[in-house]
Amino acid sequence: FIQMLRSAKKRDVLQLLRRAPKEMLPFVVEAAVAAQSVASLAALSDFLDFDKEPKSLLEKFLYAAAFSPQPSGELLHLLLDKLDGKQLAPEVQETGIVAMGSLVGKLCQQKLCGLQQVVKRGVETILRGLQDAEEESEVVIYLLALGNTALPETIPTLLDHAEEGPAAVTTAAISALQRFPTRHISSKVKRVMRRIFHEKRKSYEKTCRLTAAEILLDNEPSPMDVINILLATTEMETEVATFLLLKVQNSLH
Repeated sequence: FIQMLRSAKKRDVLQLLRRAPKEMLPFVVEAAVAAQSVASLAALSDFLDFDKEPKSLLEKFLYAAAFSPQPSGELLHLLLDKLDGKQLAPEVQETGIVAMGSLVGKLCQQKLCGLQQVVKRGVETILRGLQDAEEESEVVIYLLALGNTALPETIPTLLDHAEEGPAAVTTAAISALQRFPTRHISSKVKRVMRRIFHEKRKSYEKTCRLTAAEILLDNEPSPMDVINILLATTEMETEVATFLLLKVQNSLH
């Protein structure tokens, strides 16, 4: 079916979307996203009205886009246009933002970051949204999207939110940092993770401290980091201390 859509003209895909039975429509939308031909994406652009379509169908489109293994710049362009400046249901808006981050990250993995203007637009949209976000829940969503991009230039922003933000924000930012490969876990990142784990500036939730310790132990830990983490386990709950001891043993192996 996807192969058929890839060779179909825009008017044919659009007609198929408009005539599909209600119960089949989500499947056709998913297939049109998977086809990723110019015609299928143009048809989706004409068909999907984010102001009118049911939330379930819009979320189906967004999930299909987010999980697309090798997305095109055209798919990101379509997503950005559909989200830009619209007042959408919160669930749709949040899913769209996270999907945007996923598409940017995958396009950059394909070495298309510097080649497509739409990728730059996607990153700028996420960073602007993060800067303008007022509610804690909004900040968390934009941090999740930023984590999905996995772009090294976003690390300073993630570090600021990891160290200074409230609990949910700190958790989201540290989780995003945990996804970066070792080559991007710099001495600055490690310094911030030490301050969080050892609570040098303020108290942090247990999960935040554990994730900070994991980042230190999983990325070429220094002997002093290992020693200090082991010493800290003597003042922790048994389950937490056991978890960290197992992490150290795994690192040694």
